[in-house]
Amino acid sequence: MLLIMSLMTTYLLPFIAVLGILILVHELGHFLTAKASGIRVERFSIGFPPRLFGKQIGETDYCISALPLGGYVKMSGMIDETMDAAGVKGEPWEFMSKPLWIRAIVLFAGSAFNVLFTIAVFTVSVFITGVPQPVGPVVGRVIENMPAQAAGIQAGDRIVRIDQTPITAWDDLIKIIHNSPDKTITIEWERNGAPMSAQITPKLDKMLGYGLVGIDAKTINVRPGVFRGIALGWESSWNLTRMMFRSFGMLFSGDVSVKEGLAGPVRIAQMTGETAKAGFGSLVMFMALLSLNLGIINLFPIPGLDGGHLLLLAIEGVIRKPISTRVRLIVQQVGMALLLALMLFVIFNDFSNIF
Repeated sequence: MLLIMSLMTTYLLPFIAVLGILILVHELGHFLTAKASGIRVERFSIGFPPRLFGKQIGETDYCISALPLGGYVKMSGMIDETMDAAGVKGEPWEFMSKPLWIRAIVLFAGSAFNVLFTIAVFTVSVFITGVPQPVGPVVGRVIENMPAQAAGIQAGDRIVRIDQTPITAWDDLIKIIHNSPDKTITIEWERNGAPMSAQITPKLDKMLGYGLVGIDAKTINVRPGVFRGIALGWESSWNLTRMMFRSFGMLFSGDVSVKEGLAGPVRIAQMTGETAKAGFGSLVMFMALLSLNLGIINLFPIPGLDGGHLLLLAIEGVIRKPISTRVRLIVQQVGMALLLALMLFVIFNDFSNIF
């Protein structure tokens, strides 16, 4: 019993809290743009049915539902997770009665809010913690099981040359190492005034696409100006987005196995709990990472996701007439079946990886 309580407080509760916030952000994007467009919102649910509790305010039922792995905004006249075809009556406040471009904005807004949330977290983090600036070519941390550790480099060492090229700044060092994956280089450094050297072969990081030896710079934090801080927040989000698309590409190409590359709710709950142990700041940054993932994945053209709905809108725009309610129902049913099968697979995969 104590073990179960410990697992719940360490992993399950932080996971539900983080997921609940991200779902709220996502669905808020749909909700606000729908209301601004004159679309009636019948339900704003955190979680999937059955409904547990909530409150009716005006035309909208704000509620918490039993299955915490998602959420939805039920708009009048839209065939979505509820499979409600009877609600499509052609009223002016219905989703399908609005111009195609308005419907596209409403569908896209959920993912947009997730991305904006990530940018906001990164930007605020920059202003709170400052921007790390390297203190010369001095090693601040050596990562375990990487070439630098094997070569004997330690924190506090000053790198002076690589392949006879003088190193005066950390950027000089990074440029050479990043451009030398799987190529042996000679690194020279000083430790308390004593010269040392070793041959090191940077490892190619397939995710990042360049060489690494496993060292971080010794840094001091410098608070940026307003515009610089905002720019850094956007830059961090963009770099993370590029990494995500690279990881998706590696997954689809087979460079990374599905077993290793896919993380479902169980592994995410495990990672959330471990991150929470490192402190609130780490948990918020991890939440920003998940938010960006959620925003991007929701735009995949898969029936049942926002991207699937956007794909139907694109087809409607090409054929210049609405897709029939019957076809929409079939597509939605197939999509939900596929998503359920995928969810079962990733849960099984999670347990397989953990145990």
